[in-house]
Amino acid sequence: MVTANPTCLEQPTSMILMRGVSWQTYKILMSEVGDNRAWRIAYDRGILEIRMPLLEHEVPKGLLESFVEAIADELEIEVMKAGSLTLEREDLTKAVEPDSCFYIDREPQVRGREKIILPADPPPDLVIESDFTSSSLNKQALYSALGIPELWRYTKKTLLVYQQVEGGYEQCDRSLAFPFLPVSDIPNFIAQSRVIGQRSAVRLFRKRIRDVRY
Repeated sequence: MVTANPTCLEQPTSMILMRGVSWQTYKILMSEVGDNRAWRIAYDRGILEIRMPLLEHEVPKGLLESFVEAIADELEIEVMKAGSLTLEREDLTKAVEPDSCFYIDREPQVRGREKIILPADPPPDLVIESDFTSSSLNKQALYSALGIPELWRYTKKTLLVYQQVEGGYEQCDRSLAFPFLPVSDIPNFIAQSRVIGQRSAVRLFRKRIRDVRY
């Protein structure tokens, strides 16, 4: 039976929060709207959050994606950018769509796949969140429960890197996937992109990666 009358709580215009949403109702909603939509979701045991991405949210996210791809090209390794892949587990009644995510070490396990279904398939190695609107759900707890080893959170012009530990995440000064990465430099490249352009900033970032690698 579909849960009736979920409670909608008033939120800023870029976010809608609903309580009392059963897993079945959530799945029906996702099935009916399909994948061709702008908004992203997070769901945790009856609470459904719907977010509409903003420009100031999307620009840093896109640059962080480009930086990860630049690292992969410099290292000559394969990564799979899975974007806002819906990560969900019915057994945990949890689901979330990150701003972006990557398969890195686990890329060979999902290469060529048209669908990824947890927990039969592995979760991404890296999740990226660009926070310009605060979430009403504990995203870190969601990602930890879903088994994401590493989380990047860009907020207030700062990049915070978290590695999964028992019981949640621990903030670190280096990346698990790319230990050589100068994490503290990344916000400067994002800031420079506003002056010199995004592709110029990515090219400068690639040069920095070469400097620290060789």
